[in-house]
Amino acid sequence: MEQNLEQKLEQAVWAARSLFERGKTAGSSANMSFRHGEKIYITASGSCFGTLVPGDFTAISMAGEPLGERKPSKEWPLHLALFEKSPEIGAVIHTHSTYSVLWSFVPNLPERDCIPDHTPYLKMKLGTVGTVPYEKPGSQALFDAFRQRAGDSDGFLLKNHGPVVPGKDVMDAFYCLEELEESARIAWELFRAGI
Repeated sequence: MEQNLEQKLEQAVWAARSLFERGKTAGSSANMSFRHGEKIYITASGSCFGTLVPGDFTAISMAGEPLGERKPSKEWPLHLALFEKSPEIGAVIHTHSTYSVLWSFVPNLPERDCIPDHTPYLKMKLGTVGTVPYEKPGSQALFDAFRQRAGDSDGFLLKNHGPVVPGKDVMDAFYCLEELEESARIAWELFRAGI
């Protein structure tokens, strides 16, 4: 059953606060979006997952035009690229979570499947995670690099920056992001142990 806008906002606020309270993001560095009808609702520029309220979301069109009073996150083009990829994608979450960022520094990661499947859950929940070369956050160069890779994987790890994870809805994206971060933690600890 399709959720109404209020239900989607309620879930998004819960997911954001959960990520913040458990140290999966800090400050105003993360952003989240979801599709509702012909609009995308995305966290406003400067919003913090720890204090997020429904009014911290602002709308943009599927063409990327601002429709709300508040300025959208500067990284809205990352979200738009995934919504354009598939009508099945209903939400996107981007954080700077610690283990995903640490793992992104490992040299010579594969472009299309960068996190080893030490456990089966990442592949089961999300699929493959591709890398996106480092470009300055919020830059057109980053958005161009992301668009070039958007069709190659199911989730993404921006080098030296953090994960970008889509889902069918906010909770699906949340669960996929959680699995990616946990898989990156396991991979990082095993890498440090030389395994």
